[in-house]
Amino acid sequence: MPSDFKVSVSKDYLVFSSAHFITFKGHQCEPLHGHNYRVGVQVEGSIDAECLFVVDFSILKKIVRKLVDEIDHKVLLPTGNPKLRIETKDDRVSVYYFDKLTYTLPLGDCALLPIQNSTAEMMAQYLAEGVRKELLASGISNLVRLEIEVEESFGQSATYRLAI
Repeated sequence: MPSDFKVSVSKDYLVFSSAHFITFKGHQCEPLHGHNYRVGVQVEGSIDAECLFVVDFSILKKIVRKLVDEIDHKVLLPTGNPKLRIETKDDRVSVYYFDKLTYTLPLGDCALLPIQNSTAEMMAQYLAEGVRKELLASGISNLVRLEIEVEESFGQSATYRLAI
């Protein structure tokens, strides 16, 4: 069967509420603030000959829900940002912006993410890579493309696409 089928999932429970800040060009850093993010996922691939679907919707929803639950109600901290130094000690996280202590937060309230900035674009890429990893670990091999959309507020979203 051809691999020109696409399915998508965007549910009210594929959401997360998180705080973040973005570093801009030069020495600019926006204040800590939050969003109620929504996540949508699309996959493309061939139809399973027995079940006649691309992927079971319930598997896709379970994978995305697990990933968004890990960052829900957390402060998103990009550990790969060259303008930041993030130190953990005991149950605290200290965030230094250009070596100036900017935030001290409880470790349990933070999601330390291997991204360079906590933009919607980088969050979409982070989630897409997590979804791809989980799909492959589940033995799903008929997919050729994955797309994740992260909406940080109504009408403002970023999308990341990758081959599987």
